[in-house]
Amino acid sequence: MASNKTECDPMPQTQNRSLQIDKPHALASDEALSQLSVNETGLSSEEAERRLAEIGPNRLPTPAKEGLLKRFFKHFHDVLIYILIAAAAITALLGHWIDTAVILGVVVINAIIGFIQEGKAEEALEGIRKMLSLHAQASRDGQWTEVEADALVPGDIVRLRSGDRVPADLRLIETTNLRIEESALTGESVPTDKNTDQVEADAGVGDRFGMAFSGTMVAAGRGLGVVTATGPNTELGRINRMISEVQTLQTPLTRQMAEFSKVLSVVIVGLAALMLVVGFTVHDFPLSDLFLAAIGFAVAAIPEGLPAILTITLALGVQRMAQRNAITRKLTAVETLGAVTVICSDKTGTLTKNEMTARHVVTRGGFFDVSGTGYQPEGDITLDGQAADLSQHAHLHAVVEVAGVANDTHVAEEDGQWKVTGEPTEGALRTLAHKAGFDADSHERHASIPFESTNKFMATLNSRPDGQRRILLKGAPDRLLDRCHKELGADGKPEPLDRAFWEDHIDKLSAEGLRVLAAASRDVPDSKHQLEIEDLDQDMIFLGLIGIIDPPRPEAIKAIKSCHEAGIRVKMITGDHAGTARAIGIEMGLGKADELKVISGAEIEAANDEELLQIAHDCDIFARTSPEHKLRLVKALQARGEVVAMTGDGVNDAPALKRADVGVAMGIKGTEATKEAAEIVLADDNFSSIERAVEEGRTIYDNLKKAILFILPTNGAQGLVMLTAVIFGLTLPLTPVQILWVNMVVAVTLALALAFEPAEPGVMQRPPRKPGTSIMDRSMLIRLVIVSLLIGAATIAMFEYELVQGIELDVARTMAVNTLVIAQAFYLFNARFLTESSLNMKLLFTNRAALIAVVILMLLQLGFVYFPFMNVWFGTAALEPRHWLVSLGIGLAVFLIIEAEKAWSRRREAKA
Repeated sequence: MASNKTECDPMPQTQNRSLQIDKPHALASDEALSQLSVNETGLSSEEAERRLAEIGPNRLPTPAKEGLLKRFFKHFHDVLIYILIAAAAITALLGHWIDTAVILGVVVINAIIGFIQEGKAEEALEGIRKMLSLHAQASRDGQWTEVEADALVPGDIVRLRSGDRVPADLRLIETTNLRIEESALTGESVPTDKNTDQVEADAGVGDRFGMAFSGTMVAAGRGLGVVTATGPNTELGRINRMISEVQTLQTPLTRQMAEFSKVLSVVIVGLAALMLVVGFTVHDFPLSDLFLAAIGFAVAAIPEGLPAILTITLALGVQRMAQRNAITRKLTAVETLGAVTVICSDKTGTLTKNEMTARHVVTRGGFFDVSGTGYQPEGDITLDGQAADLSQHAHLHAVVEVAGVANDTHVAEEDGQWKVTGEPTEGALRTLAHKAGFDADSHERHASIPFESTNKFMATLNSRPDGQRRILLKGAPDRLLDRCHKELGADGKPEPLDRAFWEDHIDKLSAEGLRVLAAASRDVPDSKHQLEIEDLDQDMIFLGLIGIIDPPRPEAIKAIKSCHEAGIRVKMITGDHAGTARAIGIEMGLGKADELKVISGAEIEAANDEELLQIAHDCDIFARTSPEHKLRLVKALQARGEVVAMTGDGVNDAPALKRADVGVAMGIKGTEATKEAAEIVLADDNFSSIERAVEEGRTIYDNLKKAILFILPTNGAQGLVMLTAVIFGLTLPLTPVQILWVNMVVAVTLALALAFEPAEPGVMQRPPRKPGTSIMDRSMLIRLVIVSLLIGAATIAMFEYELVQGIELDVARTMAVNTLVIAQAFYLFNARFLTESSLNMKLLFTNRAALIAVVILMLLQLGFVYFPFMNVWFGTAALEPRHWLVSLGIGLAVFLIIEAEKAWSRRREAKA
């Protein structure tokens, strides 16, 4: 059994030393031991205790968490909420306790919903802690002993075995076929071969072959290493520190709503002050009456139901996204997805399946294609488009025999998913044999030479079903070519080896980003029972090549195309090699082969912040990246005004996920740290779910705009009524409690129906909304003014007309309320479509909730008008049938006028 080992003389342990090594991967292993004042026998127990007291336990620091009260009350930190609380305080001072209770109820319910949805906001660090090993095999006092992992210190000698979780960062001093699964840190889709060699100081994490990193898993082999860093000083601890230091940004919606709330508050206060001044100086109203009128105006103008409608709309969106396999941990993330302009995606496990798959087989008989992806044994082997049967292609049969028999991995179905037990690459070969219909179990194994990083091949001695004994060899093509002088010809007979032919195909497969393995074999006598390396130097026959890749998800290719149609750029940021990243990028549709440029982590490292702004914008594929690189790229894109979604599944993705406007984690293969750093978790690990979530996000934003565009004219019309009455010295058409009735009944019934609106036609064929734009654009403001003027003027005119006719004040006010409510009911059908015509019978019944809401509203309004207790509470009176007909006529007129305005807007945009 070959091994990599370094020798060093015992060194005395002194008290004066540094327990920190800078860049241990760049040091020879004996030099690392020297700097840590230790030898291969390890530390004494006393010295280990002394170092532990000096440097602290091998665990990540626990951050201070927000208390429950702080987490609850931060949901009140919003200008619009402040306005509502002020309104509640003023109504309480005036003795309007019903008003006070309703307003405070809306505020508290809004906070409770937000508190429940965001209760697990900062658990990313806890997820990383779960990755740390609990125990370790360390050499103490010259004896191997099991110690608690958090008791390890720099200088401890640690033993690694297959299946172990690496307990700390180690500089390897001895390795035997050691392979470590580092995908959570590096994004590599296959385990990394480890040795004791030093590398360049600026080598990336994935290229530090002489290091084993805390939290990674030993996939095969064994090794010894000296602890160079523990706890917060490890690579895992560095990522943990990055997560805690990352500053999250406000979402586009919260930024827009904050700005909108500030503007609204200024307008309300300004107009209320104007009412006081005009009423006192022009009309000489009593100050107490004026103050009550101003409060009535403020209550009318404040959209009390808006926060609840926004929260409910987002919550409904969360439910719909869950049905599409996107689990939302933060309410506002739902809408943020709709504003995304760039999606940065990890490659392994997100765009690809993270399941190695044989894609091509090359023999002297032809170039075979293999369909199907992952470990599911479904797919065909074809030659020039025709199914290839093993019985008709002896050369193909020979390669598949090696792939299936010289193999220690098993593939089986568990819980509806096909999983591999063993090496992913061997899993791909085993699946290839299944697809070909080859029975690998019919071959009896007598001996084997396991894979070693120094030899880069594996060999077995087997008896075939016919009794013939055969050596089967698979491994790196260059190593097998060196051992073969013959190849299996197209006719199934040996012929001289054409090395140039095979090297040409190796280059072609490698250029496609495939990992290339070769197969060889030779028959041996029945008396052969043992297998030595020397047996592989005699008469081996080269059989062919197998091209393997972690394949793109077919649905992800379609999803990327849909994103491009929606004006969203998709960028792939991976820790994998540039060639593999480029091949996958071309296949995913991220660019054309002659135009696609891949930027390496080293180039990102060398770029200053200004240069990175341009690089991040111009390029769509980034390879060999570290967590810092991913974080810098996200920051650079945000600095250019982009709204960034970041996807990933490894710990190395967590800092960038937390910084992104919306972080998306993989639910099946994602680490706990990644899931807790993200706002959205994909239950199916599928990139296409992101595309569907973006569509849902855009629909939700449209529905929010519809709700705002519907609610504000209600408040605008009521405010206009109150403002006009004071300025012109008229009797107040509405009392504050009647205003609150209109606000709440309209918001709770009609506005809520808009949360159920389906997506508008072409929602994914339009570009993303521009970052920084107001939630109320020019066309919305125009419509807001028109609707407010129409409904407000109609209400005042109706009220004054009835008073002139000698009707009682309570009846006139009841009719004014009816006019407001019924006009809003008609306007609801205008608001269902922002630009499309509502005069379409096919679209009329696409949202049953709207029809149900109108029926509920009319029942409530009938009670408001005719129930005696309602008459007492709200100061209303019963109406005659003619009053209802007049209000219905006004509502219909409003509906038709707004449809005319929408038609005019469509024609204007078409000309533009």
